Amino acid sequence: MRVELDEPKCVASGQCVMAAPEVFDQRDEDGIAILLEERPGEELLDGVRDAVAVCPAVAIRLVEQ
Repeated sequence: MRVELDEPKCVASGQCVMAAPEVFDQRDEDGIAILLEERPGEELLDGVRDAVAVCPAVAIRLVEQ
């Protein structure tokens, strides 16, 4: 699985960071999400799925590969 983050869509809510802190972080200057791990391990996928579900900007996708 691969995580895609559309940074221009991000509204800096921080929900993804709370759901999956090992995969997402936020830039200090504007709070926009950044992707730490494009291909997270299986043990992190539940958190990523939660991040996808709670993102108010629909800026995160989980892509099967």
